[in-house]
Amino acid sequence: MLKPKIWLMAIAVLIFAAGCQDSESASNGDSGGGDSETLTLWHIETGKSEVALEDAVKRFEESHEGVNVEVVRQENDPYKTKLSVAMGGGTPPDVFHSWGGGWLEKFVNAGQVKDISENIDTSQYLPAALSPAEFDGKNYGAPLAMDIVPVWYNKEMFEEYGLEEPETYDELLEIVETLKSNDIVPFSLANQSKWPGSFYYMYFAERFGGPELFNEAYNREGRGFDDEAYIKAGEKIQELAEMEAFPDGFNGMNFDTGQSRQLLYAEQAGMIVQGNWMLGTTRNDMPEFEEKLGFFLFPTIEGGQGSNKDIVGGVSPVFSVSEKSEKQELAAELVNELTNKETAQQLANTDGAISAVKGVEYDDEYVQQISTVLEEAEYMQTFYDQTLPPELAEVHLDTTQALFGLSMTPEEAAKEVEAKAKEVLE
Repeated sequence: MLKPKIWLMAIAVLIFAAGCQDSESASNGDSGGGDSETLTLWHIETGKSEVALEDAVKRFEESHEGVNVEVVRQENDPYKTKLSVAMGGGTPPDVFHSWGGGWLEKFVNAGQVKDISENIDTSQYLPAALSPAEFDGKNYGAPLAMDIVPVWYNKEMFEEYGLEEPETYDELLEIVETLKSNDIVPFSLANQSKWPGSFYYMYFAERFGGPELFNEAYNREGRGFDDEAYIKAGEKIQELAEMEAFPDGFNGMNFDTGQSRQLLYAEQAGMIVQGNWMLGTTRNDMPEFEEKLGFFLFPTIEGGQGSNKDIVGGVSPVFSVSEKSEKQELAAELVNELTNKETAQQLANTDGAISAVKGVEYDDEYVQQISTVLEEAEYMQTFYDQTLPPELAEVHLDTTQALFGLSMTPEEAAKEVEAKAKEVLE
């Protein structure tokens, strides 16, 4: 029989050991005994889109007892850099936002993203929405929403001047001339951040070179970024610039502060090439202008290989799981909640987003029209600055802005992008 002092010491040792075990279990994320597991989620959504994600997280936590999700909304502009630093430092979030394409692929190639092919039901998503996150037949991200870039225009203005939605580029040029002759800026453009001008370059290149042009250049199989179609795209941009189809000082105008939209609202400009987010932005900026807002797809160019059934667009958000996550399966379940039909339905009806998820019903007739365009599209060219590796995307944006500013020839711009592509992609 133990003496009292020895007996008390034995109990103390047992209590201390049990405490250490509990502490170790908690640090390892063991949810037993009331301890909780924590997942981290990084995203860049704002407004009603952010609310939809927060509601999805609440559902996830309610259905996963003992699991907490730390949601961190990152600022859009520094997000790419911040995630790259976290990935490189081995401290990424469990689940993160991306756009697919080359930006996600660089993390995939570095072994930093989990293959979730077996974790998600790919049949619930639109194929065009899945493809930006598919590499070598495997899936590394689940999509929630999609964007398209049409040409928005003032319907009342078109009616006043007897203009109709163009089917061909020559018809679009006639509209440009008519608006100019009435002291109206044909295309409103704020190109300080460079990506708004990229829409024109992508459309012109596709209309000349066809749907496979970019894929050939990107995959280094066939035509390159110095192909004649890219040179012609640059020539068309400069023709518009020389025609004064854009507002004065457009390369220094700030898109984020609404400088291009304000010209449209004030009826000083007739058209703008922008994503479908233009609808939601207009409803926030100037709701009464919505009844004047119409859209058409960028027209075909005679002799070109592309058509107005081919659209420029993107997928965002796409949610992926970090390979470094210690709770990969749980993180993949969160991805499923973030991108299920319930989340997509809420996003569509509160934020006017086009769903990447099948079966969503749209209460908003306007959004339904845009969704129909996407469903009927024959090809979607994803945004260059999101699809290309960052260093190549930067050269594309810089040279495109220079084309608009008439400070670089189309041949020089194409040559510079191709040289960088050889360095980065081969």
